[in-house]
Amino acid sequence: MASINDTDAVECFTNMLEEIRTKLISKVVGEMVDTETDLHISHRQSVKAGFESCLKKCKDETLFETIEVYEKDLAQRSAILKEKSRELPEVISETEEKILIKESLLQKIDRLKKEQSKHKDLIVAQNKANKDRLKNLHKVKQVFQDCLKVEIRKIQGEKLQFVFRNLDHRDPESAYTFMLQINEEGAYQIESCSPPLECMPQLEQRLKETNNFSAFLANVRKEFKALIPEK
Repeated sequence: MASINDTDAVECFTNMLEEIRTKLISKVVGEMVDTETDLHISHRQSVKAGFESCLKKCKDETLFETIEVYEKDLAQRSAILKEKSRELPEVISETEEKILIKESLLQKIDRLKKEQSKHKDLIVAQNKANKDRLKNLHKVKQVFQDCLKVEIRKIQGEKLQFVFRNLDHRDPESAYTFMLQINEEGAYQIESCSPPLECMPQLEQRLKETNNFSAFLANVRKEFKALIPEK
């Protein structure tokens, strides 16, 4: 009798465990179904929200066209930029060459300015020396008049005219003349001679070499006198 009761107790305990197991499984399955349902609903809501957002952004039908235009423009600008990048070394080289040429020209201009300034100073100094020389000649004209019987006249243009008289005793007032100036190089230069003397170029050259003006005048007077025919 006790054996039978033990068997019933075991079966009862087993049935109780099975019932608990079934309830646990049902609970877990129910929770999983509920979780899946919630996830499904959440997914659907997320997809719906994303779809609505896309629809809102795509209301402007030209949006994709605008994007396509921008992409094409960007591609063109990129191509131009690449081309400019390839040309950049050549442009830099040309620019550097032009800079060198400019510097060379500036140096030449600077040298020319300095040379011009020196030349100008030389001209000014030479003109002053020429004026001083003519002034000195004019100052000593009385000496020439007394010793060589020559009259010195200052002519316009910084020229001097020398007039010899009393060469021909038959015609004391007969004039023998030559005109002289000092050129830019500071050298004596004969402008005219009346009557002409064939030897005047040689006398002029000797004057340039010796700078002895008194001897030059004496020789010119001598040559003029030699032109007077004897009777």
